[in-house]
Amino acid sequence: MLSVGYPSQNLARVVVWEWLNEHGRWRPYSAAVCHHIENVLKGDPRGTVVLGQVDPQLAPYIIDLQSMHQFRQDTGTMRPVQRNFYDPSSAPGKGVVWEWENDTGSWTPYDMEICVTIQNAYEKQHPWLDLTSLGFCYLIDFNSMAQTNRQSQRKRRLRRRMDLAYPLTMGSIPKSQSWPVGPSLGQPCSCQQCILVNSTRAASNAILASQRRKVYAGTNGASGTLTIVRQSNTFAGTTLWSAASSVSSSSAKPEQVQPPGALSTFPRLPPPPAPTAVSGQNNLNRPGTQRTAIVSTRGSIPPGVPALPVKNLTGSGPVHPALAAGMTGILMCAAGLPVCLTRAPKPILHPPPVNKSDLKPVPGVNGIRRKMKKKQLRKGKNPEDVVRRYMEKVKVIPDEDCTICMERLATASGYDGVLDHKGVKPELVGKLGKCGHMFHFLCLVAMYSNGNKDGSLQCPTCKAIYGEKTGTQPPGKMEFHVIPHCLPGYPECKTIRIVYDIPTGIQGPEHPNPGKKFSARGFPRHCYLPDNEKGRKVLKLLIVAWDRRLIFTIGTSNTTGESDTVVWNEIHHKTEFGSNLTGHGYPDPNYLDNVLTELSAQGVTEESLKD
Repeated sequence: MLSVGYPSQNLARVVVWEWLNEHGRWRPYSAAVCHHIENVLKGDPRGTVVLGQVDPQLAPYIIDLQSMHQFRQDTGTMRPVQRNFYDPSSAPGKGVVWEWENDTGSWTPYDMEICVTIQNAYEKQHPWLDLTSLGFCYLIDFNSMAQTNRQSQRKRRLRRRMDLAYPLTMGSIPKSQSWPVGPSLGQPCSCQQCILVNSTRAASNAILASQRRKVYAGTNGASGTLTIVRQSNTFAGTTLWSAASSVSSSSAKPEQVQPPGALSTFPRLPPPPAPTAVSGQNNLNRPGTQRTAIVSTRGSIPPGVPALPVKNLTGSGPVHPALAAGMTGILMCAAGLPVCLTRAPKPILHPPPVNKSDLKPVPGVNGIRRKMKKKQLRKGKNPEDVVRRYMEKVKVIPDEDCTICMERLATASGYDGVLDHKGVKPELVGKLGKCGHMFHFLCLVAMYSNGNKDGSLQCPTCKAIYGEKTGTQPPGKMEFHVIPHCLPGYPECKTIRIVYDIPTGIQGPEHPNPGKKFSARGFPRHCYLPDNEKGRKVLKLLIVAWDRRLIFTIGTSNTTGESDTVVWNEIHHKTEFGSNLTGHGYPDPNYLDNVLTELSAQGVTEESLKD
């Protein structure tokens, strides 16, 4: 049960710290993280919380208690945080966590408000719970422990587990005046992380101090208008500034500014000329029932206020982009210029919704999907026979090195004694038929034996492919169709959408760790091509690459560093539909030619379409 308003002096409450995600929903930190934040809060109400000290997965994140924002140090992304209160008898007070199973097979906790509601229904032994009243079209069935989407009828498992209880607090909630904007006490640390934190805080303090001094006034005919610039409702939102309501009167005498209907995240700062201060409430003490106010009261940037993005700042210099943003904010404030910290534009990953009736087959392409079931690798002949198929004997051996074992071709192979192949002389040298590069016969046998063993051979020098190369892509599904929308740069044609879907599974003998489970993050993955002649050609070749298991492989993600996961396999795809902020979108006039080159490097060419 959520607390309503301010609790009494001696009322105990459970404290849950939450952060605002990109969908406008407050997501709870774990109980261990909340205990850590509360401990830091007791020692220094204006301090900084390093979340990585309690949860290694949160190593990039810190919380600035003074501005009530979570800051990601490697990207500069800032998100609002809040301190919420619940009844000690509720789910967080008992350490009960309700979670649902996501597409990757891992478990995601519900929002705390939903968790509390589910636990209340569970304790009352209700057979089911409808979450429509909370804005979600889900039905919870406690008998089967499943969540059902009322629209799609898709079911997901859910579970109830016990964890550490959230921290308990006593006494009254501090008023907003208890959280002043000012410098921290003590000697600052000189480590890179603290420099980053202090620069961000300094920029925030300078902006807030500038706000106290700035009063924007103008006249409109005979009436005077007073417009006060105040803090907006979120530091990580569209803007840090918003124009308060303008008040007009028959004279130029200043009037008290009326606050908007919803509460501000930060205390509203009174302008010096105004006779009455505007009261407000710090986000740290916002009751849970007011959680939606922050989303509905975002203001606009006053004319002439420069915007300073804090994310996606590029540069190769030694200064961290977020640190550069903070330093720039300080200098602009010192010069008397108003500063607006803005969020960088988000990529448009998906097109507008499309009805199933509007999905059309791709002209000239048979079918709309390709499935690849789990199958054993094709067993080619023994390695010696495969190598002999593509090699020719060399009578006159040149005075050069074998690029596999790095021994002279005139001497024995470096694999002599390592591989036991009867009847094969270690001095035997041959050349590949297409490219003419020369190697020890035994070296090529060793290279083939360490590869996919699919009957194909690839020259280690020039990458020429002999035979039909196949990969190690795990089982999955590939769908493709035309949607009635245009890609940027291709206004004259519709769009081909490709949907790849690969589930988690167990690695086979061709994978890095046979028998071990692999993950599949981000599926289904949507990719886009223009529906023109060249785009259809690329699609046909991608279908061939899919059938040969060349689109994906299992390895280590360059993005997250996670191992034993499904990753792209050197054939680039466009996953951004309406923009090109990440480099994986349109317009990109060279993309189709580039991907044709990448497909050719995998042995997928126009000749493959004739087979």
